[in-house]
Amino acid sequence: MSDVDPGRDNAPGQRADAVAALAEAIRVVGQQPPGPDTAGAEAAPAAAADEHRAEALRATGEVLTAGGAPAEFAAAAVTALGEGAAETLKADPWAVLSLPGVRPEQADGFARGLLGSEAGPGDPRRAQALVPWLLEQEALRGHSAVEIGEVATGLEKLALPDAAAALQEVVVDGRVMAFQEELPGHRSTSEEDEPPMRTVLALERLALAEESLADGLVRVMSTFVPGEEEPGEDGPGEEAAEEEAAAPGPAAWEAAAAAAPSASAAALIRAVADSALVAHTGGEASRAEPAALLSAAQGLGLRAWAATWTDQGRDSLAALLPDSGSTAAQVTTLPELLAGTAGPGRAEDGSLALDVLLVLDAPLLDVELAATLLEAVADGTRLVLSGDPGQLWSAGPGRFFADLLAAKACPTVASRTPDFGPIGELVSGIGIGELQTVEAPEKEVVILTAKDGGEAVHRAVQLLTDSIPRALGIPVEQVVLLTPGHGGSAGTRALNAAAKARLNPGPGRFGGFDPGDRVVYSPAPGITRPGRVLDGDASGLHLELSDGTRLTVTPAQASRLRHGWALTVHQAVGRRWPGVVAVLPDDAAAGLTRQWVYTAFGRAERHLSVVHAAGQALPQAVAERPARPRTTRLRAILAEHGEQAH
Repeated sequence: MSDVDPGRDNAPGQRADAVAALAEAIRVVGQQPPGPDTAGAEAAPAAAADEHRAEALRATGEVLTAGGAPAEFAAAAVTALGEGAAETLKADPWAVLSLPGVRPEQADGFARGLLGSEAGPGDPRRAQALVPWLLEQEALRGHSAVEIGEVATGLEKLALPDAAAALQEVVVDGRVMAFQEELPGHRSTSEEDEPPMRTVLALERLALAEESLADGLVRVMSTFVPGEEEPGEDGPGEEAAEEEAAAPGPAAWEAAAAAAPSASAAALIRAVADSALVAHTGGEASRAEPAALLSAAQGLGLRAWAATWTDQGRDSLAALLPDSGSTAAQVTTLPELLAGTAGPGRAEDGSLALDVLLVLDAPLLDVELAATLLEAVADGTRLVLSGDPGQLWSAGPGRFFADLLAAKACPTVASRTPDFGPIGELVSGIGIGELQTVEAPEKEVVILTAKDGGEAVHRAVQLLTDSIPRALGIPVEQVVLLTPGHGGSAGTRALNAAAKARLNPGPGRFGGFDPGDRVVYSPAPGITRPGRVLDGDASGLHLELSDGTRLTVTPAQASRLRHGWALTVHQAVGRRWPGVVAVLPDDAAAGLTRQWVYTAFGRAERHLSVVHAAGQALPQAVAERPARPRTTRLRAILAEHGEQAH
């Protein structure tokens, strides 16, 4: 099913730009409006800017109409191509392919509308547009690079007469970058052997992000200076004691490790004592280990903070910390950390003012967001990246955490703390490719079969609205339906429609939504914020989000809002619910992977119901399909850095 993975609701775009825009939006909300002294001075430039934009929209709309495209695309065109969008489209009609949702056949039709018979399939402008478009589509599937043969095949399917010439041209003009590298996983048998090579193409922004990310990781490791013990039989003096407080030595770290609550936490503390970059892996129960490290680092007098993917992750991590108040305040979400609305603040050079930074949910960082994070980490900072390697990778391109682990570029501490209970036992088995039957005396795990998608929807909604609340005492608000994709017989659209009809029927008078509707808001790709609709008016929909904050979604932002009784698993990462109903429809069977099943089942805290209509596809996916492969360059770049270091 085409909607399975990666569950993206937003148009393609630069992830770093999206995060920066989100950060700026958060920052601006917290500012006071300009006083009377500045209002007049700013009014004239603002009016002029509005006039220029209105003119650009008018001119662009005329060009779009002339080519047979809807004039409503003008705003998107001006956003993507700038205020000169009209002239750009006249000179190169295939530039319309850079707009969200436009496909090659639509761009070809638009070009014929403007150019007539001159718009041939071999037009150089068409080739220049098709290659980046193909790479953008692959980026949506998680690839940060694509083998050149696959791109050539894609161009041939789009009836481009000379794919090889087109590829050469886009590389020469810099819109796409080409790299030759050793095939991953190859081991030469002798020094004389020439290793097999491959050529990959990457969008410039993704190529630069992976290069920047690798450089940042190497910089953090190369600038690290561990603390040292002060010499002297009589013990350190006052000045030395102050230095030790700022940079604790081995004895202080060892004492902190000895006081750790578990062997795995102690191992993590010892690894961080000796290394600038540490990877930590484990399931949900292992989050107690980064919490112990954070507490220990603060106890050593270090500026230590932790960042999680969601507000729920932040709160659950803070709950694991000692009830000291100050330590709990040193946990924030990653968007808040990068935006500067929470966290340690920035040093004069713009870096995070930290000695230790723990980033949980690290598998969810795509290469652009990870590069942005590394740019903010100061020289000499200890960086700990923690996450569950069995879970789904980022919604954006790359597989940052998996590549870091595969490259063995830093020490890795694998947690030995098991996830408890029948759900933990089930998920642990799935992680090693085994779908086991587990004992569930309190109905922690229930499996129900369905003959098709329609019956799966009926059973899932019945569990949500009646069976789980009545039999287990888990309120409807604490139960979520999870499914592979948005479309299909039992995707989020079908499930949400059925749930709304049962729980909050209404005419959808506010753009398809009614007060009381459960929703999810996605301000940027891969970021999902659950909430409910309070009301709506001309300014937009007024929401209350899960963290208690309130937000107005304007009509222009409506595409970022969906009903939220049912989510894709990609929308659910970074969160857990007391009750989860995982729906496995028959038409999604081919897209199931072990990674998807592991992540979906692991979202449940107290109860997991599985509505199963996928037949043998479920055990086959767990046993035979670990994850959907992604083509990336980070591992190869880190290997090059390692060779240069030696």
